[in-house]
Amino acid sequence: MAEQYIKIKAVNLNNNCPECYSTEGLKLTFKQKFIETNFYKSITSDIKYEMDCSTCNMPIYPVKWTQDIERVFEYHKRGFTPKQASTHLKKATWLVIITGIFIALSVTAGILFYTL
Repeated sequence: MAEQYIKIKAVNLNNNCPECYSTEGLKLTFKQKFIETNFYKSITSDIKYEMDCSTCNMPIYPVKWTQDIERVFEYHKRGFTPKQASTHLKKATWLVIITGIFIALSVTAGILFYTL
């Protein structure tokens, strides 16, 4: 089962980086969980937020956020609309379902034919 997060939205921020104090490299990324198996693909409602600085190449964890960064984060979080959670069945699933129905119908028909 392959679980991964797909990037939905990325926003460049003008706030100071808490590590290098640069105002140009801070980026906030919104990611949504995506699951793919042999039988289905699914987008879940699990959202992940990441912030990093491209100037100092460091991830910025929420512990180091300033009040300004938190305000900007809350603003962008309110404006963010994730993709709707959904599940898509693959061809293998449909083959298993149709085969199961066919077997159930043939067994039922065999039982009915044998009892008559």
